[in-house]
Amino acid sequence: MSTAARTARVLLGAFAVLTAVHLGALLAGATTVVHLTKPALMPVLAGYVLAAGAPRLLAVALLFGCGGDTLLQTGDDALFLVGMGSFAAGHVCYLVLLTRRGAFPGGLRLSGPLAACYAAAWLGFVALLWPDLAADLRLPVAAYSLLLTATAFSALRLGPRAALGGLLFLLSDSLLATGLAHWQQPPAAQFWVMLTYAAAQYALADGVRRTYTAGERTGVAGAARAYGEVHSTTV
Repeated sequence: MSTAARTARVLLGAFAVLTAVHLGALLAGATTVVHLTKPALMPVLAGYVLAAGAPRLLAVALLFGCGGDTLLQTGDDALFLVGMGSFAAGHVCYLVLLTRRGAFPGGLRLSGPLAACYAAAWLGFVALLWPDLAADLRLPVAAYSLLLTATAFSALRLGPRAALGGLLFLLSDSLLATGLAHWQQPPAAQFWVMLTYAAAQYALADGVRRTYTAGERTGVAGAARAYGEVHSTTV
């Protein structure tokens, strides 16, 4: 096993341990541990994808997630919006990476019943949330959720791992958004938000990484064959 592969394995293990500690702290009400571990999650995951051969832009996407994680836990309203912007920037990075790997065949043209379903789900969810959101959150939440939905939709074409990550991201942030709208929350809501979020970031990032490292190993012709195989497994 190469040094890079060993490093990647250690960092992935560290991410798993940090996630478990963070989730346990949420259940135990250990606020200090929660605040210390949350900002550390995405940098460790970024280190893993870099060690595993992913492009730097993928690590940047995860580090924007770290910025959002850090700012959202401050409790400051203005910083909350900045944190949402940091998450949005991460999704822009994801969309660039996904587009380069054939998420939108024929360019950015979206068509078909599946795209219509995702668009309808976004519009319906925003419409339901809108009356219950604070006025200064309505447009930011609508814009961010549109980017998130685009990421989840585009991830469908990169295989089941990336697709699962996109769907879990939708679930995690939908739970968070219902909290912003003061809807009834499930028990241990923050635990479920962070569980689905950590799983989403890992699955999406690792799914994207695999398409890039496969392309580097096989070259242009081999990558084209690999993408065809990936596309054949998607919905």
